[in-house]
Amino acid sequence: MLTTKMTWAGGLKFEGVSVFGHKIATDVARDAGGNEDGYKPTELLLFGIAGCTGVDIVRILKKQRQQVTGIDIDVTGHQPDEYPKPFETVEIAYTIRGRELDEKKVAQAIELSQAKYCVVSQTVKNPGRVVTSFRVVPE
Repeated sequence: MLTTKMTWAGGLKFEGVSVFGHKIATDVARDAGGNEDGYKPTELLLFGIAGCTGVDIVRILKKQRQQVTGIDIDVTGHQPDEYPKPFETVEIAYTIRGRELDEKKVAQAIELSQAKYCVVSQTVKNPGRVVTSFRVVPE
């Protein structure tokens, strides 16, 4: 189980602290009423996909004794113009640099990440339930 907490910081900004103690802020564009003082929440989802699959690929390729020297992961989320605006398509483009890389092993590492290990990608592909609750605290 993993739990996060975001706290309203005024305007449309929210702040949180990661399990490792790092601060994070979300906000929205100025034309949507925000101050652009943080990440767009939807952007964080795409960063999450990139980071999650990237970790998997590095681990898998190292186990396969591949000499990886760099990885860039471009993630593009395509949304409709009108609400609701869930990502209809998410494109992930990998650029993997290294010495004497075996393309079959690279392809296998990417497939294993997407099909088995990357929790974020799996959640986007096969969303689970979202259960909400609330409480009102009078002041």
